[in-house]
Amino acid sequence: MTDLTGRVVLVTGGGAGLGRAICLACGAAGATVVVAAPGQNGAETARLVAERGGSATWVKTDMTKGADVDAAVAETVTTFGGLFAVVHNATSRHSSEATPLSELSLDVWDDHVAVSLRGAYHLARAALPHLSAARGRFVLMTSPAGMEGSTALPAYGGVKGALRGMTKSLALEWGQAGVCVTCVSPLAMTGALETAYERNPVLKERLAGTVPLGRIGDPETDVAPVVTFLLSDAASYLTGQTIVVDGGRFTAL
Repeated sequence: MTDLTGRVVLVTGGGAGLGRAICLACGAAGATVVVAAPGQNGAETARLVAERGGSATWVKTDMTKGADVDAAVAETVTTFGGLFAVVHNATSRHSSEATPLSELSLDVWDDHVAVSLRGAYHLARAALPHLSAARGRFVLMTSPAGMEGSTALPAYGGVKGALRGMTKSLALEWGQAGVCVTCVSPLAMTGALETAYERNPVLKERLAGTVPLGRIGDPETDVAPVVTFLLSDAASYLTGQTIVVDGGRFTAL
């Protein structure tokens, strides 16, 4: 049901955390994975995919630079002959910084917008001809902060919420081209969440207490399989939706 053999998948922010988990899952499902990341940890992800028997390559990509995004898509198509799916997982390096709007600098705000929103814009424009040819997939990653807002993370919550609107708009625009556009809102253990736990020791127990399943999700075993499902034939009639993978924390969506 989630066989991705023969499909080329580009994952942004694939150097660590949830992005790495998505790369590993896609590689295990048979996809050729292009890890778009700005640092050497992207090469490490590609190596880990290969160690597990998959196929992956790293393309150095700064999501704040449109030329980098265009080049990553072009290199993918030139090297592998096409592009079936894009998963936009990259976020600002400031994503875990708890800062109220009154103290948020314009530079930090602009970085959130540049990576998440402007990055999605450049990806969409560069990838569409290839996704349309393949009747492929475009997946955007949102978050609980984008679902319910956040007093501590207003910039992060703002751009993640905007990506949900972009998902709906692109699904409407690209439907006739056969491209499915979806959004995933995960609740999973990431480096940013671990940092938040360190800053607030009671957060872990409190957060787990809000989840009916009683635990925070694992990026590789709980969230990444949902993404591979969205890239598979089993999800070919699913578009315009936000898939919430959070152990039941949100039940009124």
